[in-house]
Amino acid sequence: MSLSFLIPFMPEQASNFAWEMDLFYYFLVLLTIAFSAAIGVAIFVFAIQYRRKSAGEIPGQIEGNMKLEIAWSVIPFLITLVIFAWGAKIYYQMYTDPKESLEIFVTGKQWMWRAQHPDGQREINALHLPVGRRVKLTMTSEDVIHAYFIPGFRSKTDVVPGRYTTSWFEPTKTGTFHLFCAEYCGTQHSGMIGTVTVMEPAEYQAWLNNTTRDATLAEAGAKLFAGLGCINCHTGLVEMRGPQLEGVYGTPQTLDNGSKVTADDTYLRESILNPNAKRVAGYGAVMPTFQGQVTEEQVVQLIAYIKSIANMEAKPPAQPAATPVPVATPMAGKLAAPAPQPATAAQPKKTQ
Repeated sequence: MSLSFLIPFMPEQASNFAWEMDLFYYFLVLLTIAFSAAIGVAIFVFAIQYRRKSAGEIPGQIEGNMKLEIAWSVIPFLITLVIFAWGAKIYYQMYTDPKESLEIFVTGKQWMWRAQHPDGQREINALHLPVGRRVKLTMTSEDVIHAYFIPGFRSKTDVVPGRYTTSWFEPTKTGTFHLFCAEYCGTQHSGMIGTVTVMEPAEYQAWLNNTTRDATLAEAGAKLFAGLGCINCHTGLVEMRGPQLEGVYGTPQTLDNGSKVTADDTYLRESILNPNAKRVAGYGAVMPTFQGQVTEEQVVQLIAYIKSIANMEAKPPAQPAATPVPVATPMAGKLAAPAPQPATAAQPKKTQ
């Protein structure tokens, strides 16, 4: 359903939200025009009808009209309720993440957009998508506030440093669409632009197959997890220093202050960069911060790895082995750990 002919300068509608967003916008415009015209006509008529006709004229007393006063109070109130309910419905639909979607991570940086696909493909100032499939964007910024704006999709989301924001849509039309930063972010803000290319599913799959790819996000995260030494404290050893991460994503975690928090993307990101902000009960404040040591893209990779082991059951702490066993090799989607060693009196207490 397209209403773009009503206002010829509107971008073409290319997502599942576009037509209703336009309809709502047209409704507000027409409502504004109607009330402005009615008020303007009333002002003109009243100015003529009730003008002072002579210098000595004393105007008559006009008594109030209760029905009229109730009408001009109730009718605008009902109209504002319609506006609120309709706007809230659209907002709820746009900002309630779909259960199944193609998840792409976007990082804003002066002055470019970087996108990471789940299979390892990366893009700068460009985004390729399949038509007819729900797409979820998880976004953050490395420096200042940006805004990821695709006019054809009627999608604009602030991209904020220090947190994740999400947006989703379903492209409904193939073609190439404009991508802008809609938040002034510095001297080259106007150059922070790009393109979104929507393709048929088969064409999109061919693009994926023919595009140079790195390791998947989870594979890169597994390698980073081992390289940063995370496996030394989060692998279910007898005296492990941090909580086990298998199966932790999406589950409630009890903190040292007794409160609970869900282990989602935001919580995991904070735990990596500021580990003492929300510390899991039973573990000490020994985890170092990785702020400044990992980029936002690497944080995304670590989170993707933790997500990939979300369906694994947490293993009970390993029992001391009689003899040392060689260290296992980290593999994508499988948490690798050194073999358990016998506990000694010198081993530290439980910490994080």
